[in-house]
Amino acid sequence: MLELISSEHLTALFQVIMIDLVLAGDNAIVIGLAAAGLPEGQRRKAIVIGILAATALRIGFASVTVQLLQIIGLLLAGGILLLWVCWKMWRELRTSHHHEPKVQSLSAASTIEGSAPAGHKKTLGQAVWQITLADVSMSLDNVLAVAGAAREHPMILVFGLALSIALMGLAANFIARLLEKHRWIAYVGLAIILYVALDMCYRGALEVWPHLNV
Repeated sequence: MLELISSEHLTALFQVIMIDLVLAGDNAIVIGLAAAGLPEGQRRKAIVIGILAATALRIGFASVTVQLLQIIGLLLAGGILLLWVCWKMWRELRTSHHHEPKVQSLSAASTIEGSAPAGHKKTLGQAVWQITLADVSMSLDNVLAVAGAAREHPMILVFGLALSIALMGLAANFIARLLEKHRWIAYVGLAIILYVALDMCYRGALEVWPHLNV
């Protein structure tokens, strides 16, 4: 009992909770951003698929944590992949911004003519693909960070993974609805994801650099 409440365990638990609050929030922003351009029914599907994918990836990565921690350059590769996802999302935001006035004018015309507007719409497949790619990077970062904090404490590692999944489920749907009403928030979310990607690249480069100089 005393072992369970030792200062070492409490410190590891606190670190895991703080890591999850930050990284699960970032993952929820990615899922919310990707799902925001979809109709209500498809949005829920994309969010559920995104959370299930993140859950499966976290469990998979956690099962080989020791091996992952020994792979030099994996963090850098994950950061580069997340940068690519950021670029794709930025292009979509720019495209939707340029199309918005045209869609509004088409909508006004269709009200008179009785026909539906043909605007540029994101598909469920595109949203799921973006979410999955981002999940690979962010799940890797989350598991590596949590594993680093919960080293030699497997129960705390399991708790950390469960907490991150629960936080994503609570936040992703709220973020997607918020982005539909206030599009400018999407750029703030994208900036947060970009920061995470650059941070992963920086830490990954520091890890790789000594091996390049050998």
